Amino acid sequence: MGEELTRLLQDWRGGDVAARDRLFGEVYETLRAMAAARLGARSSNRTLQATSLVHEALIRLIGSEVDWQDRAHFYALASLKMRSVLVDEARAQAASKRGANPVLLTLSHADLQGGQTVGFDVLALHDALDRLAARDPRSARAVEMAYFGGMEQREIACVLDVSIPTVERDLRFARAWLSQQLS
Repeated sequence: MGEELTRLLQDWRGGDVAARDRLFGEVYETLRAMAAARLGARSSNRTLQATSLVHEALIRLIGSEVDWQDRAHFYALASLKMRSVLVDEARAQAASKRGANPVLLTLSHADLQGGQTVGFDVLALHDALDRLAARDPRSARAVEMAYFGGMEQREIACVLDVSIPTVERDLRFARAWLSQQLS
């Protein structure tokens, strides 16, 4: 499947719109599962559902001029677009409601403590990730790919061009740092 996605990405890069459409058909359910995991099952009145998050992220991906490398690169960029959509949604909601009922983001991989999933205010998480990026850019990118993109450590290692143990250390550091910042 990874080789097929890479071929579709290369064909899309070459201008094949049909390849783009086939690509999105192949990755849609994976992206939707990633989005659903990040949003959690908090509220039925949430203005941004997993499907909407994926659609908006895909629209932003279509509009970007990216030299796609492979499947892992695609998912890394999709995770960044999802983060961007979530932050924009949280800012819009905060502006319209003057901060009431902040949008919460589930970081289930980062903070499963005894089976409990912790929700963080998206804007607070965004700010904390920006501070982490200033301190340790690679750890910040790793956590974005892992938690916004649902990428596996080996995929993150490939994108960042580091070893899997390095990714594991980066994620442990990021987890601890974010936990301290968001407490």
